[in-house]
Amino acid sequence: MTNLFKDSPKQAGFTFPAEWAPHEATWLSWPHKEASWPGKIETIYAPYCAFIKIVAEGEKVRININDEATKAFATAELEKAGADLANIEFYFHPTNDAWCRDHGPAFLLNNDGTQKAVVDWGYNAWGGKYPPFDLDDVIPTKIAEHFNLPLYTPDIVMEGGSVEFNGAGTILTTTACLLNENRNPHLNKEQIEAYLKSFYGAEQILWLGDGIVGDDTDGHIDDITRFVNENTVLTVVESNPLDENYLLLQENLEALKEMRLLNGKPLNIVELPMPSPVIHEDTRLPASYANFYIANKSVVVPTFRDVNDSIALDIIQKVFPDRTVVGIDSTDIIWGLGSFHCLSQQEPAIKSNKN
Repeated sequence: MTNLFKDSPKQAGFTFPAEWAPHEATWLSWPHKEASWPGKIETIYAPYCAFIKIVAEGEKVRININDEATKAFATAELEKAGADLANIEFYFHPTNDAWCRDHGPAFLLNNDGTQKAVVDWGYNAWGGKYPPFDLDDVIPTKIAEHFNLPLYTPDIVMEGGSVEFNGAGTILTTTACLLNENRNPHLNKEQIEAYLKSFYGAEQILWLGDGIVGDDTDGHIDDITRFVNENTVLTVVESNPLDENYLLLQENLEALKEMRLLNGKPLNIVELPMPSPVIHEDTRLPASYANFYIANKSVVVPTFRDVNDSIALDIIQKVFPDRTVVGIDSTDIIWGLGSFHCLSQQEPAIKSNKN
């Protein structure tokens, strides 16, 4: 299968760097869709801007924005948060929604780290759940064109939150999402693996099963298991046997123990607790400490006013000794069914002064 993609990024020597590799910038799409936070959108701007403030201390933050009025509002909110506006850039790329991890560009680097490229996967709002999504679907192409970067457009649906990378040839994903018939019903598992390897420059795909309860993406990996270096994953486990996440996260843990990396070695697995169930209007929300974002100087972790917040922050700090781990209250943001990792997409730094 892989040989079918003769002009693929992999053939050209491009790969998708790990999130902890140096960033030039972090991309966001400014939240404006009230239906994503019904009755609550005004409450998310303070934690959202606190997130931007922290990330902008170590890299540029590039924000897709709809219009001048939204830019003025965003600027005022960022000033209120004390963010460094000198490190924040706005781009008039209209969006339908805020989830830049899934609709934003997948930035690749070539082997010597001197050239970037962009992959624009198809995007259908998690199986057509939340139309319209036409503006979000073209965001990667608009960014590639603005920066005059090589662009690859595989004609299949793929979301950034559904894949996790160790930067050494391995991708971790879930069958619940990538094999869901609402994404690419014409492709089987082997064919999807071929696309992942060819367009992300990978050698190996490792599959987990289900995502956590309340995750409307059909089981994104970034809510359950994350690489923190080439050999190590943080994975969430539920301690309460009566919780509806307990069994599926135990199955996830057992599957991770059986996996082997390209070098034949098992994963180093670090367990991360889950917060107590976060319920809003009788809806179980996908609250998870695994939805952290790795920035150049910090790791930003969603917290939920829970007894396990400090435990999770301590565990994450231990695996990122070179970064400051910061918790930001995500209780309002998670009403949108995602948190800081879902909202962001990293742009790697190249090894020259050119952009």
